[in-house]
Amino acid sequence: MRAVVLFLLCLAGGPAAADFNAWLEAKAWPAARAEGVSRKAFEGLTTGLRPDLSLPGLSRSGAVPAVDNQSEFRASALYFSEANLRTLAVEGRRHAATHERLLARLERETGVPGRIILAIWGRESAYGRARIPHDALQVLATRGYAGTRRAFFTGEFAKGLKIASDTGLSLRSSWGGAMGQPQFLPSSYLTHARDGDGDGRADIWGSEADTLASIAGYLKDKGWVAGSDWGYEITPGSAPCTANGPDQARRVFEWEESGVTRVSGSPFPVHERRMDGFLVLPAGTLGPAFLATPNFTVLKAYNESDLYALFVGHLADRIGYGAPPFRTAWQPTESFTRGAVARAQRTLEAAGKDVGGADGLIGNKTRRAVGEWQAAQGRPVTCVPTAAELRALGG
Repeated sequence: MRAVVLFLLCLAGGPAAADFNAWLEAKAWPAARAEGVSRKAFEGLTTGLRPDLSLPGLSRSGAVPAVDNQSEFRASALYFSEANLRTLAVEGRRHAATHERLLARLERETGVPGRIILAIWGRESAYGRARIPHDALQVLATRGYAGTRRAFFTGEFAKGLKIASDTGLSLRSSWGGAMGQPQFLPSSYLTHARDGDGDGRADIWGSEADTLASIAGYLKDKGWVAGSDWGYEITPGSAPCTANGPDQARRVFEWEESGVTRVSGSPFPVHERRMDGFLVLPAGTLGPAFLATPNFTVLKAYNESDLYALFVGHLADRIGYGAPPFRTAWQPTESFTRGAVARAQRTLEAAGKDVGGADGLIGNKTRRAVGEWQAAQGRPVTCVPTAAELRALGG
């Protein structure tokens, strides 16, 4: 029966449909079977499925996309819109009151403060208000068939099929395949999703309680340290921007002794002074500086972006403490495509610099390498390239 259906679909869709259906049989079905999906369920969920080749970031070659539409790749100042932060903080405090008992229970069980849980919910889906427009199975199948990480997304598609067949839930996602209000990939859902309202299933699309419990469970599973904060805005003193990154961590008291101070004027908490801390300077010397705790790295497990983790931590402080905006302003910086950054990273790698991989992402190691290159060139050391400097590096 399946062969007949495939034959008819191929006739209707032409060579592209035939190629996609061949991928379903050769790649997707073995992966789904390994996840425990029955043949009947597989056919029911995939018959008539078509790739959406209009999705951004597709490449059958596997190359890094020249353009990335995620907000984490824009200039830092644009990411921290004050109007957006104010709105999310006000709404977050309202949800804190609504879900007070649930958030208190989740903090007892996981160690994750309610303000952190709410901040991730607010950032990921505007507390459930954001549209989640795509059919997750279609997105995952498309990326498994025609994306830059085909093996990875073939596995995620198989896991999505398992979730759909086991729960009967309708899976909706972003264009990147992140599902529901907490924006979990299927692998994260299967590992970290929680039933927060006690109805026997984790509905991260329709249940606020399940969403909050799932975010808390994710952070706990990733190693959240109970009783510790995420980090603090600082004045870095004499510490250069090339000293940023978790691989250059020191004890908090050692940073303090070197001249690092909190912009608030308050001392670092006594119970954190012997913990490791590391500098985070997402705009190099052209923006605020932070001393991050290990929990900052846990936030980055949710989204591998310093800007994302800073946004969540700062929004959480506004929700929980009524914290003011960052004391240091973001100076103008330029936005770059991932393709241009990847080309510059390869140039730096060829010069013996460790950029953490030519992935098109400007992270701690790339900022450090840029700063070292700027110093060697006799340029002002900001650890963030200008457009002209990126072109000089081949970007």
